[in-house]
Amino acid sequence: MILIKNATLHTMDTINGERGFVAVKNGKVEAVGKGDPAEAFKEYRVIDADGKVVTPGLVDPHCHIGVMEEGIQFEGNDTNEMTHPIYPELRGLDSVYPHDRAFAYAAKSGVTTVVTGPGSANVIGGTFTAIKTIGNTVDEMMLKEEVCMKMALGENPKRVYSQQKKAPSTRMASAALMREWLQKAQEYRSQLKAFENGEEGANKPAFDMKLHSLMRVFDGMLVKIHAHRSDDIMTAIRIAKEFNLNATIDHATEAYLIPEAVKASGVPIIIGPTLGYSSKYELIHRSFTAGRVLEEHDIPFALMTDHPVVTVDVTMVHAGLYVKEGLSRQRALESVTIDAAKLNGIDDRVGSLKIGKDADIVIWDGDPFSLMTRPALVVLDGNVVHEAS
Repeated sequence: MILIKNATLHTMDTINGERGFVAVKNGKVEAVGKGDPAEAFKEYRVIDADGKVVTPGLVDPHCHIGVMEEGIQFEGNDTNEMTHPIYPELRGLDSVYPHDRAFAYAAKSGVTTVVTGPGSANVIGGTFTAIKTIGNTVDEMMLKEEVCMKMALGENPKRVYSQQKKAPSTRMASAALMREWLQKAQEYRSQLKAFENGEEGANKPAFDMKLHSLMRVFDGMLVKIHAHRSDDIMTAIRIAKEFNLNATIDHATEAYLIPEAVKASGVPIIIGPTLGYSSKYELIHRSFTAGRVLEEHDIPFALMTDHPVVTVDVTMVHAGLYVKEGLSRQRALESVTIDAAKLNGIDDRVGSLKIGKDADIVIWDGDPFSLMTRPALVVLDGNVVHEAS
């Protein structure tokens, strides 16, 4: 049992920027409030934040931590199964190595939850998982086994399969393949439901692992669509609308160039990574002003690192550079906590300091957006996992 008092609270819920306290019991947030805590918590381990900023644990909404392991090439890289462009049956969960050193760096930097999974070599690449950043087995770390289905447009699948002299070698072919398999999955699901509902003349379709996995997007499973350029973003929006998908557009490098169209679509955005080198043509318009533009147009968005492209331990440095270019501080904090959780459907557990949610908490030793700031203390599932000396 832990009581954090005298905190400058940013709960991402009802208290943001005011002095208050958080009480933790049995791995959950037991109480949160303004002012000094009540006598009821006198038996708790008391941690005096001494006015420091306290936030929920950070959430990375799209990365490849544990799937692309640090310091190892072939043996530690299970990011892309580049033998067929359609692999909805793959699960990122089955490639996560919990002893990847990056997890320890993540926890020490205040990142307590990550959404990790397959890369973007395939048009349909499999599912992402949501896990905590401390644990000995992935089952122990797991928050949600399968969060979403990963799909991709643009340069990546085009490059990978053109080198193999097979489709897709153009953007047209990637979009066509995505539509083809979505149509197949929709029909497979209809046949299966008809059989399960006992409809007259309905036959059970032959089991197809690809379609059986993919059909879940028609039951509301989130779809992450990798798209950098504005043309790919618009293709992703069209396909999401055609099939009534619950989708986010991830990376969305050029979304800020077409904010009106993105706003009108109603499809949320997960931006990033923006820090670093423009390693390919799709990234030449990357800009930290994107956050400000999306905020001005009231477009729902979160910030991603795409670890290891930008390492997860510099999440707040990445966010701070958006603030430097005009994104509000509050929206920046939300983009790496509650909004990152909401856009992956895990906000019932993480992303804010709210009674009943997982007790993932960070006490910062300075301005969270300062390069010189680091976590003074990190609590994950109610346990202190990092305490600065």
